[in-house]
Amino acid sequence: MSGPAAGILLEVHDLDHEGRGVGRHAGKAVFVAGALPGETVRVGRIRRHPRHDEAALLEVVSRSPNRVTAPCPAFGRCGGCALQHLAPSAQLAAKSRELLAQLERIGKVVPEDVLPPLAGPTLRYRRRARLGVRYLVKERRAIVGFRARDSARLAPLEGCPVLAPPADGLLGPLAALVSSLSVAAHVPEVEIAVTDEVTCLVLRILAEPDAADLGRLRAFAAEWSLELWLRPGEAATAAPLDPLGTPLRYRLPAFDVTLGFGPLDFIQVNGELNERLVERAVALLAAEPGDAVLDLFAGLGNFTLPIARGAARVLGVDADEALVARGRDNAAANGLDNVRFACADLSAEPRDEPWAAQRFQRVLLDPPRAGAAAVLPLLGRLRPRRVVYISCHPGTLARDAGMLVHQHRFKLVAAGVIDMFPHTAHVESLAVFEPAR
Repeated sequence: MSGPAAGILLEVHDLDHEGRGVGRHAGKAVFVAGALPGETVRVGRIRRHPRHDEAALLEVVSRSPNRVTAPCPAFGRCGGCALQHLAPSAQLAAKSRELLAQLERIGKVVPEDVLPPLAGPTLRYRRRARLGVRYLVKERRAIVGFRARDSARLAPLEGCPVLAPPADGLLGPLAALVSSLSVAAHVPEVEIAVTDEVTCLVLRILAEPDAADLGRLRAFAAEWSLELWLRPGEAATAAPLDPLGTPLRYRLPAFDVTLGFGPLDFIQVNGELNERLVERAVALLAAEPGDAVLDLFAGLGNFTLPIARGAARVLGVDADEALVARGRDNAAANGLDNVRFACADLSAEPRDEPWAAQRFQRVLLDPPRAGAAAVLPLLGRLRPRRVVYISCHPGTLARDAGMLVHQHRFKLVAAGVIDMFPHTAHVESLAVFEPAR
């Protein structure tokens, strides 16, 4: 491959799992951020690896019809988004291709039916985010942003078009606030949670703020109508600066369910897509009035409570005791007496758990990126009539799908993508399994 000064011409034929364009040169794959399939590009600044190379985009010689102008001026510097230069419809098509390719390559399975993609707004959709904060000592100012592309440094942002309002316009004012604090050098990150009723910020502050700092923090919270929390250590140390006014909660109107959550609890970041996802998952699970349903990796009840509206009983299981407690509170607040929650380590096969010996006609799984391999033998023993699997990583879904089909005698009835994170390379998906006859 020629040197960085001259550059080379490269034909791009695909996207990788990070959203980079993929071409081939001298028998090796070359990954190029900012390049799109169907384009001819000139690239340089190459990093060599044994089996592939990385290159920087110098020029788009032949442009893809799917290339669009990125809506964010920080695109290309900020690592928060990888695909703002690709039309949203083409993003969805690429994610669907990746899901099906992973299922076939890793799991050796092909779904009987491909579900239509679930999509929603592509901007101002993100209701949860963790942002880095860095104090520049020489400049005496703080910057707030996501990690920069290809770097551990922060890409400073004044605003962010994917964050839900009012968070999308808070980053500049937040940087100014931190800059004004005596402990500015001890604020490494901030977490944001947005609901229809209130926005909450959790500042991680690793030194004791003085009285003047507390005054500035309270004034900022009042100016922007925020709930402000401080976190001096681990997540359990987070606490509101002042007594809470409005609780954090979100609604799933199709099921008349309201779920309360803490500012550091896991919830799906895209509120509108979460509503659609829950509706689709519940419809595909197809629980009948006499059914018992098992919801594994249940969290605070995002799927558990809606399922309970149409089933005889539902058991939600999660490893996080705090989320299990939150789920119980949510069930009680919604008047659902056919829901139970249990705490169990789902990274190991749950052989000795009392609930693992019960009968369940339907099972829903919503595991983390590591997947659900440890609980699949349980599904093989239970033989539920239907399994719905929500995935945030197509590789582990493909692995688990292969195990369910080839080891535990299920068939992959359907699969499809959910555009939970538009403009990123993240692929969220849903798969449906039934016992093989």
